[in-house]
Amino acid sequence: MFDIFPVKGGLSVVEGFYCDGVNVGIREGTQPDVAFIRSDNLCDVSATFTTNKFQAAPIKHYLSHEENFQTNFILINAKNANAMTGKRGIEDIETILSAIPKNLQPHNPLMSSTGVIGYPLPKEKIISAYAQFDFQAKNSDAAAQAIMTTDSFKKELAYKVELSDGSVFHIAAICKGAGMINPAMATMLCFITTDADIPKADMDSLLKQSVDQSFNRISVDGDTSTNDTVMLLANKQSGVYNKEAFSQALNMLTHRLAMMILEDGEGANKVVAFEVKNAASEADAQKAAKALSNSLLVKTALFGEDPNWGRIASTIGASGIDCDEEKLVIKYDDLIVYSKEFPILDSEREAKAFEIMKQKSFKITCDIGLGEASFLNYGCDLSYDYVKINADYRT
Repeated sequence: MFDIFPVKGGLSVVEGFYCDGVNVGIREGTQPDVAFIRSDNLCDVSATFTTNKFQAAPIKHYLSHEENFQTNFILINAKNANAMTGKRGIEDIETILSAIPKNLQPHNPLMSSTGVIGYPLPKEKIISAYAQFDFQAKNSDAAAQAIMTTDSFKKELAYKVELSDGSVFHIAAICKGAGMINPAMATMLCFITTDADIPKADMDSLLKQSVDQSFNRISVDGDTSTNDTVMLLANKQSGVYNKEAFSQALNMLTHRLAMMILEDGEGANKVVAFEVKNAASEADAQKAAKALSNSLLVKTALFGEDPNWGRIASTIGASGIDCDEEKLVIKYDDLIVYSKEFPILDSEREAKAFEIMKQKSFKITCDIGLGEASFLNYGCDLSYDYVKINADYRT
């Protein structure tokens, strides 16, 4: 038995970890734009990355390390993705990381970046952060703010896990993401820290499973970034571990952060769950659910609060899965908006559907009626503000 409690403080609550964020002039104003996370002890590290073929330099740098390497330091910058920068991008990372103060005894330090693609890193500005950081700080707030780009709010969470014998470990994360979200993964960064004494093999398997159930099931705009990273660091400092408890806490953490990303989707007003069930195969269920969460016509209908089930049906058919219009049933929450028995949305049901669509969150269920497979994906609406934000992203 175990209990999982949400606690305030983000990364700051995890034993043996330190973090801070400062502004070095990459971003206008005073909001931090460079952050670090470090540990007293060496950490095992697991990570999942974007499936975009043009992976950014920080990902290439990470993948250049030997398998099962350990680290104790991560540096993160906003406003510049260091993507499509070739050999220079990796060389710039090595230059920046080589300037970490030696008294910190950096071991296989890592770097992560987010922002505009195609520009060299402002090395001197980033290196200047070392003189401003408080390396003994536990300032999760500043670190979470530093990694934001178009995010409208910081994203951080922490949990305390107490086992039946009274022993305790912690898990926490900071995350960013609001646009270019179609995980496999998304334009997102997520850094998870834990003091649990978790074996490396469990880190690898549980992180992949958790990401597949959370970040890889959301879509804001159907685009996949070059920099997407979810990283789990374990310094094992608590000496405490329970696999079931850790898995549940990790899943709670990643799911809630994924929902925060959707809630903060660029210009978004609604978070919608798309469940495709009774499909002929799991592949079909997943294909249709992802098509629904990515469809621009569906997203704009959500924004307009228009109960146009025709866009839902059309998207399912266009996805290429096995389907039959006489077996299909579409529901908004528990309200049937289309079936063989109710092919026409009468005024009474349309009014009810409209009320459902006015909610900040609801569920669209599509029963294919051809099998037993199901898949649940999440999306949001697409508003005028999305165009405004992305039309002048570099400014």
